[in-house]
Parts: sequence; C-alpha cells; structure tokens
Amino acid sequence: MKTKTATIVSAIALGAAAAASADEVRVYNWSDYIDESLLAKFEEETGIELIYDVFDSNELLETKMLAGGSGYDVVVPTGSFLQRQIQAGVFQKIDREKLTNYGNVWDVIQERNARFDPDNAYSINYMWGTTGLGTNLGKVAEALGDDAPIDSLSLVFDPANMEKLSECGVHFLDAPTEMVPAALTYLGLDPNTEDKAELEQAADVLEAVRPYVQKFHSSEYINALANGDICVAFGWSGDILQARDRAAEADNGVEIAYNAPSEGALMWFDQMAIPVDAPNPEAAHKFLDFMLDAQNMATASNYVYYANGNKASQEFLEDDVINDPAIYPTPEAMENTYIKAPYSQKAQRVVTRLWTRVKSGT
Repeated sequence: MKTKTATIVSAIALGAAAAASADEVRVYNWSDYIDESLLAKFEEETGIELIYDVFDSNELLETKMLAGGSGYDVVVPTGSFLQRQIQAGVFQKIDREKLTNYGNVWDVIQERNARFDPDNAYSINYMWGTTGLGTNLGKVAEALGDDAPIDSLSLVFDPANMEKLSECGVHFLDAPTEMVPAALTYLGLDPNTEDKAELEQAADVLEAVRPYVQKFHSSEYINALANGDICVAFGWSGDILQARDRAAEADNGVEIAYNAPSEGALMWFDQMAIPVDAPNPEAAHKFLDFMLDAQNMATASNYVYYANGNKASQEFLEDDVINDPAIYPTPEAMENTYIKAPYSQKAQRVVTRLWTRVKSGT
C-alpha cells in the first residue's frame, strides 16, 4: 500500500524511432514504488514502450476501475479493494501459461492473498507490508520522555500524548480503511467489524485526537519525517523506512524508527492485476513476467524497502532488507497482524461519512 505524490511520470523512452514502432503497455501503480532502472530495462529487453503512471490512493484507482475504460494494462490495487473489484468483474484472469517465472511466487503470501483473490486467479503480489508508527526518536523522547510508547497505538490515539506531540508535528494517512481499523484495534474491538455503533466508537477515538493532527495525507509524511519537519507519522512500513534511510543519507541528525503496533498491525498486500478491458493484455503478461523475475523483483524491493511475494527473489535481497524484521517480520510478529476484508457497500458508506467528519473536524 505504497504512495507518494500523484504527479504522473513515464518511463524513459528508448528513442523516438523505436518508440514509434514498438508495442505499448500502460501500467498504473503507486508512486515511488519501483526502481526506475527497471522501467528502462523492461523496454530494452522487450522492445515494448512502457507508459508508467502513478496514483496515491486506492479510492482513486477504484473510481477508474469501476468506471471502465481506464486505458491501463496493469494496475496495482490493495487486496481488500481488489476483492471488491474482482466481484465487480473489472479484471481478467491471468494466463499462467504466459508467465515463465510464475514458479517464483511465495506460497505463504499466496495463501494469505487467497482471502482476496480465491485461487490467486486474478492477481500476483507485488509488495506487502504493515501499517504502523513512524517516529523521530529524538523529538518524541523530548515530547514524551524516554519511555514514550513508540510501539503502541496509544502514542497516536491517547489525546494526552497527541497534545504534546502536536508541538513537533503528527501526520495520519488519508486512508479510512487503515485508520478506522487501527482505532478499533486500539479499543480492543474487531478491526473488521461493520457494526455501526462500533464504527462510531472508532470515529470518536479519531475525533478526540483530530485537533492535534497536522495533516491527513498518504505521501507527504515521508519527506516530512526524513527532514525532521514532523515527529510522528501513522503510515506504511516501507515509506517510513525510506524516510529513515533518507535521513541517514542526509546525515541531518534525524533518527527515524518504524514499529508495528503491539496491539496488532494491519497487514496489507498490493496486487498486480490486468483490467478486463486492457488494450494490450499480451504486453501486460510480459510486464508481469518481467516483474516475476527474481532479480527484477529483488531490485524493486531493495529500492522501496518493502517485502515482496516472490520467494526466489530473497537470495538477491540486500541484507538490510531481508534481515530487517520491520520489512520481513518474524513468524511471531506475523501472528500479531490482521487482514482487513473489504467493507460491504452499506458499511463503506458509513465509514466514508465518518472519515469525512473526522477530517473536517466538524
């Protein structure tokens, strides 16, 4: 569940002459979610021009998918959204006979993805991770003391903590399917509940800390954390780890840590899928097969600091990726995660209304 700015970027073209005669494949993915050298490599190896556009929310992607005629050949929804979109008939089944690298998939991740995509018929995992707490260790300790609960949801859902943290800046994801389940988990309730009264309780938790949230955004917290502009972000694991590494590279005195909440962390999966009306499904399969290559997927993970669903890629992962439990959790940590099922239409309307109320502060 990756993000950044919603500006559109395209892959480096091979050259005017080559591009004019080449096939074309259009990919729609979360931004800053791939090593751009892979885009050029795909074009060089296949002769297919790659048009690579980006989005920053599942809601935006879903609007395009449900409207039809998106013009994309490969898109990357998160699992819970994928499930609803499969039911709506917006994707075509993947032809595994066209994927020479399909044997590289990781059965552990396939089993979990089957909750969203039975038999893994419509999608292939790109990346997966958890949603949790990114902290500027120095500033948080200054605000709350050395025993600050940096691995607990109380860090961001206890108003007393948030009032103090607001002095150094807190960002929340602009993602109700992440934030509402987290608030339910904090309350000790089922993160998958659709009970209206319980959803209202989650909204109460969020509204109580709303005055202390500087911004709801699903991308800006990365640079804000790395630069020391904020001290806490509730965000996606790989994004926060990117912020950590950017701060380290800048040697700016900012030390960032990521922690999955001890009360339980949402585990999410971003899935590559082919729209039913894809203009070039043949090229789409070539792109999927390219990304299923073990070294190519390792290159992507080494860049974005997210775990992937490609078992064969693990021998090519850098030590600080494969051996970082914040990226590849221990089996025990994996047991302390939950998977968010898609909301029913009725519950989705309730959650959307509550989220609008939370964000507006009214």
